[in-house]
Parts: sequence; structure tokens; C-alpha cells
Amino acid sequence: MERHGLVIKSTGSWYRVMDLSSNEVFEARIRGKFKLLKMRLTNPLAVGDRVGFKLEKDDIAWITKIEPRRNYLIRKSVNLSKEAHIIASNIDVACFVFTLKMPETSLGFLDRFLASCEAYDISALILFNKMDLADEKDRQYISDLKTVYENIGYKSLEVSATAGVNLVELQNLLKNKTSVFFGHSGSGKSTLVNALSPGINLRTGNISDVHLKGKHTTTFAEMHFWPFGGAVIDTPGVREFAMIDVKPEEIQHFFPEIFRTAENCRYNNCLHLTEPRCAVRPAVEEGDILQTRYETYLKLMEEAEEQQLY
Repeated sequence: MERHGLVIKSTGSWYRVMDLSSNEVFEARIRGKFKLLKMRLTNPLAVGDRVGFKLEKDDIAWITKIEPRRNYLIRKSVNLSKEAHIIASNIDVACFVFTLKMPETSLGFLDRFLASCEAYDISALILFNKMDLADEKDRQYISDLKTVYENIGYKSLEVSATAGVNLVELQNLLKNKTSVFFGHSGSGKSTLVNALSPGINLRTGNISDVHLKGKHTTTFAEMHFWPFGGAVIDTPGVREFAMIDVKPEEIQHFFPEIFRTAENCRYNNCLHLTEPRCAVRPAVEEGDILQTRYETYLKLMEEAEEQQLY
């Protein structure tokens, strides 16, 4: 008899699946090959996937099918640039943990994350973390960034796990939802999760004194359930998000302020590169569109062009 389950842990070759009717958890393996997407994947299944499975001897579960994904986030494969790795699937809210220092988060990394969320229809939440370390100048900068990104349409929240800043507000935003936390290693993802629910007890790492970068503490993806309702998917540190099978002309759809401004371009097919009477480039020059976001847009355009060559 086939059961319906949820993948709550992935180690590469083995999975942990929770029966959706009984909440029993089983160790599982894949039976057969899944061709889920057009792209080449390093992993056929991801945490968050809904699957069909059958139990056999020794209570080993064999996964026989995967349900269609509502959404997913992808990163480029670490060693194989032409392949991709699904980070997590069926996500309600993706939280990006942004830190000004220890380690420093680039706006380019944030904008790649936001563009990926737009591409795969995932709600994004920007968490400005470690606010207890911020001085007056830092706080003003964060305030300015919040204004810019909230005007684009993104929710944001200033938080501190160690000082307990806005943790109740964050719980309310995550309640009864499946969430995932992203950010550089050392940005405080696991510390935040532990502060929201100490019982989860994720491993945390120290910041390297040499490079002020975090040490990876999560080596595989796993779903944990909040006591206040919902779940969080803990993932390994992600250095670069990817968009696969995207055409260059589609990239502007993933930058809401660029897409809105493009309505005023002279030509409907304007890519905002060198076209005459483009409305986007003047908006960047005048500061109405953040220069760093436009630069990320151009970089993603280049990558989409390169993908079409293969």
C-alpha cells in the first residue's frame, strides 16, 4: 500500500520521510529514477518534497514517486557549474539573514536571492541580524536599506538572536508556515533558529578571525518543526543562487522596480542595456533604482545569455 509522505531530511543517498497521516518517520531510499525538471540535477529529491512511498522489510521506506512541486530554490552545484542542486521545495517564506559585519553581506548576494525568490514564486523576508553589534552609523544605513527594499515590495525586520530583538514579531511571521533561512555562514541562521525555538538546538559555529567568514555548521538539509506551528528547513551555507532555463528577456520580471519602470520605455522589448529612450537607465542614474540592483540585473542577464550557448 502506497503512503503519502514529506521529505524532512536529505543526506544525499538516504532520506528521512514523515508519513503525513500518522507522523511516523522512516528512513527511505529512492526506487527508480525521477526526471523532475529539464535541468541536470545533483539531487533528485529535496527537503520539503511530498512523495509517495511503500514500506518493506525492516521498515525501510522506498520512495516511488514525487508530487509536483509548488516552488523550489536552486543553487549552482559546487563542483559542476553546468549542474544545479535543489536547496529546498514547497516553501512559504524564505528568510535572508543579512549582516553588516562578522561576516559582511554583499547587496549583490541579497539581490540574487530576491531574484531567485521572484523567479520561483516564493515570498521573501529580509532579516537584518546582529543589530546588537550595530553602531549609530550602521543603524542609519540599515534604516535606509529597509526603506529602499520595502518600497520595492519586500518585508524586512531588524533582529538579534543574542539580544532578543523582534523575536516575537519574527515568530508571528513564521507561524504555521514552512520557512527556510539563507545567508552567509556565520550570519547567525542557526543561532536565530535556536533563539526562536531552543528545543531544536542546531549547531552553531564561530567566525574565523582570519577572514571574518563563518565556518559551515550544517552539512545536509533537514526540516525542524516549530512549537508555535509550522516548520523551518535548515540548509548548508549557500554561496550562490542560480536560475536555470531562464531567458535573458525574462530577468527583468524578477526585479519588481525595474519591471515597473520598464512600462515607460520607448520599446516593449527594451532590455535596458543600450536601447534608445530607455526609462530604466535614467532611473538608475537618478537613484530611483539602486545601482547595485541594476548591476546584479546585468550580471544575471550575462549568465542567462551564457546558459543559452549550451
